[in-house]
Amino acid sequence: MHLSKRVQAIKESPTLAVTARAARLKAEGRDIIGLGAGEPDFDTPQHIKEAAKRAIDSGFTKYTPVGGIPSLKHAIVEKFRRENGLDYQVNEVIVGVGGKQCIFNLALAVLDAGDEVVIPAPFWVSYADIALVAEAKPVIVECGIEQRFKLTPAQLAAAITPRTKLFFINSPSNPTGSVYTLEELKALGEVLQRHPRVLIATDDMYEHVNLTGTPFVNILNANPLLKDRTVVLNGVSKAYSMTGWRIGYAAGPAPIIKAMEILQSQSTSNPTSISQVAAQAALEGPQDCIAPMVAAFRERHAYVVDRFNRIPGLHCLEAGGAFYAFPDAREAIARLHAKGRIQTPTDLALADYLLEHGGVAVVPGSAFGAEGYFRISFATSMENLQTALDRIEQALA
Repeated sequence: MHLSKRVQAIKESPTLAVTARAARLKAEGRDIIGLGAGEPDFDTPQHIKEAAKRAIDSGFTKYTPVGGIPSLKHAIVEKFRRENGLDYQVNEVIVGVGGKQCIFNLALAVLDAGDEVVIPAPFWVSYADIALVAEAKPVIVECGIEQRFKLTPAQLAAAITPRTKLFFINSPSNPTGSVYTLEELKALGEVLQRHPRVLIATDDMYEHVNLTGTPFVNILNANPLLKDRTVVLNGVSKAYSMTGWRIGYAAGPAPIIKAMEILQSQSTSNPTSISQVAAQAALEGPQDCIAPMVAAFRERHAYVVDRFNRIPGLHCLEAGGAFYAFPDAREAIARLHAKGRIQTPTDLALADYLLEHGGVAVVPGSAFGAEGYFRISFATSMENLQTALDRIEQALA
């Protein structure tokens, strides 16, 4: 059987693969702590679940408009106005089956074969593969721990060529938790102003998982002049612990949003009707459900960063947002290789070693375009984190 070049050019999502492997080992009776999944370990708030139940009971279980029900789109417009100071019309908003579908639709709507997509690394695992599906070329710009995992204006300017069509920025970042300041975003915006043909995708999915209390800003807050070529991507998955409900949304220029809707009409059609009602309740309802979750993430973040930095061979920066730690393990990898405990000096070998000898599932940094690192999610209990860090420390001793 011959598979398409398109599917052969991409790989399975590494984070989902690690989570599935950990689940298989658990099913076989192994004592495994999985730190791969990027989802809050809190339940969806009750008022959101109640809204979904009412939708079911009232028979709201049919097809909806492809791009989302009007009341949810109005709630998204209001959310952008209230929280981000951004003004959109309803025809400039689309609701998708998760944030990933919105990104997929965006790429297919604007990219042609041979176009280039600038992606700072470390990057969320799907950006590069989605660009490849659209037959575009990912241009990966390495932004290591030495620069706090953030792209510099000089790097951005050097990466842009006559073929550049799209630039991705993700703040707070998955996998690093790094957050761009307003001044840093202004500097990047000045570069982008010099290249009016380049479209911008700002992935704000972790906007509300704020570990420092510093007000959230994105590139449009820094440079409003970029609004006519920027698509803002967000969703309810992380802020409201609604990963399984599969609702993401995007706002941007009406022609791009319409093109995304056309694509969606030929793929999934509308997002689930019941989930849309739940998402509207999340955006319009009380927001105090977010604070306890973020408080727990802050406590766990402080713990894991401190622990990692006390383990020889690891170095971990404090994050500004999201619920991940991304330690630099290059020294630990070199030590394990020198001692013959791993055959190859790679983060993939390290991840296999930690799973087999420590019973801890982590995601190799190379999955995010950063060889020599690994990512853990601290969206799990403090007890799990304490046990997992003990095991990692013992495995690397």
